[in-house]
Amino acid sequence: MNATLHIHRAGPAMSVQDLGRPGYMAQGIATGGAADRLALLEGAALLQSRSVLPAIEMAGMGGSFSVTAPCRFALTGAPMRATLDGEPLGWNESHLITPGQRLDIGRANAGVYGYLIFAAMLDVPAWLGSVATQAALGIGALLQAGDSLMMHADPDPMAATRRLKVEDRLSGGTLRMLPGPQTSLFAPETLSRALATEFQRDAAANRQGVRLHHDGAPFPADDAAALASDFICAGDVQMTGDGVPYVLMADCQTMGGYPRLGTVLPQDLPKLAQSSLGAKLQLSLITLDEADRLYMSEASQLNTLMAKADVKIRDPHQIRDLLSYQLISGVTNGDDLDRGGEA
Repeated sequence: MNATLHIHRAGPAMSVQDLGRPGYMAQGIATGGAADRLALLEGAALLQSRSVLPAIEMAGMGGSFSVTAPCRFALTGAPMRATLDGEPLGWNESHLITPGQRLDIGRANAGVYGYLIFAAMLDVPAWLGSVATQAALGIGALLQAGDSLMMHADPDPMAATRRLKVEDRLSGGTLRMLPGPQTSLFAPETLSRALATEFQRDAAANRQGVRLHHDGAPFPADDAAALASDFICAGDVQMTGDGVPYVLMADCQTMGGYPRLGTVLPQDLPKLAQSSLGAKLQLSLITLDEADRLYMSEASQLNTLMAKADVKIRDPHQIRDLLSYQLISGVTNGDDLDRGGEA
């Protein structure tokens, strides 16, 4: 049966996100969607869903939730302290919540964006084929305490829960970047210096973009003042008027006039989105051939992740209500098949 999700507490900038609205940049609408798209693929894998499910994106702080029907959920992205009726929950795992239970999610222990993804798909209004919130454009609204969201039924609430081992993307690192039409506006020595610079994630960061801080000289571009506004997209590394790089993210504008050093590969944007304040980041220029070899479609990524999501075996020592389980009725002599399946 269908269910309702009740939000009893909501952190700032909590929103519903999916993979966004590709194909509408000409109409001035950025793709949008989750800041960490990989987290949504991981959630689908944990719930063994062949399609990516809408998620509740939590920026730095979670919330408190309850449901009116049993359903599974996955916790992915930036790990946050999570409990179900006071019992700790593992991150990058799926779990079951039933009516009367309270799911509480606190602050992020690392990273920025945590994701709560239900197998009982959120039934919220879609626009242009997506339920992604883009508050700056007036598409949807941030979630608040007291909100309730309708949900479809979980197709299999008693399915095995799973866990997924994920690679670290919370500690900064290298952002691979393709050259673009304006890369040549930067003098060779300026480009070399930018690639050799160790940046830090700046406090000026949100779903529109992330400023890369450094203590050295700025990175000017030749003839930047003569540039006309051009289309831009997530991953573009704009060099602002003060010569500081700013990497555009999911909710960036679609037109801009700043010179672009290059474009960060889509598969490296989750690493940037999840980099904490002060995390060290470095740009690396690669060729188009190298980028082609690295490319993997999100459908292929999901298939790979689904195969890696292992069934979670619960430790009996951690099952508070172990004595309430029926542990005897399934015992057999072990020769059922030899005897034609008779007990």
